[in-house]
Amino acid sequence: MSMRLYLGLNKSKHIIPFNYQHYLTGALHKWIGCNNNIHGKLSLYTFSWLQNINVVIDQGIRLGKDSYFFISAFDESLIKKILLGIIKDPTLFADIKVIDAQIVEPPDFSQKETFLVASPVFIKRRFDNQIKHITYDDPACNQYLTETIQKKLQFAGLSTEGVRIGFDTSKFSPRMKLVRYKEIENRVNICPVIIEGTPEQIAFAWNTGIGNSTGVGFGALK
Repeated sequence: MSMRLYLGLNKSKHIIPFNYQHYLTGALHKWIGCNNNIHGKLSLYTFSWLQNINVVIDQGIRLGKDSYFFISAFDESLIKKILLGIIKDPTLFADIKVIDAQIVEPPDFSQKETFLVASPVFIKRRFDNQIKHITYDDPACNQYLTETIQKKLQFAGLSTEGVRIGFDTSKFSPRMKLVRYKEIENRVNICPVIIEGTPEQIAFAWNTGIGNSTGVGFGALK
């Protein structure tokens, strides 16, 4: 059964740089441990960016008393392994530590759901040996989102029939954001998404994230 792990964090004393995403990735792999089988494979997990933060203009962010983030995965054993890692070492990075952990199972979804994003959605494709970052205004973006979740469903041994994902631009104003992950700038999308499919397929997307590079914290769904 897939699971989500919500992690409450202590209030930070220091300002955190805006480009902190790779620190979350590092903490995740520290908690999983060196003997894991997720390296180099299709990521059936994702994690959100830090939630409930206080923005410090031009300098970075600071965590408040209600700040948290979550990790979700298709394989519940991965979540349990992460939780054991947190018990051994609750440090996230700098002076930030996990002070509370809660495991949550997927809600009962219908056959069509709209989700806000907990981290930007990243879509990339290779054309003529060049990598292109796809934004919400590309006519094929929804097709690419659907193709990626179909690939993940197939990898997990689940049905791909009838599943569709698309940005919900009718009620919300989407925006593109440049996000630097280590030394690479990525064009990513901040916009709610609509997912159609079976409740099982939608729960799968809720736990694995959508788009590309979910394993480094893109495409997490609230």
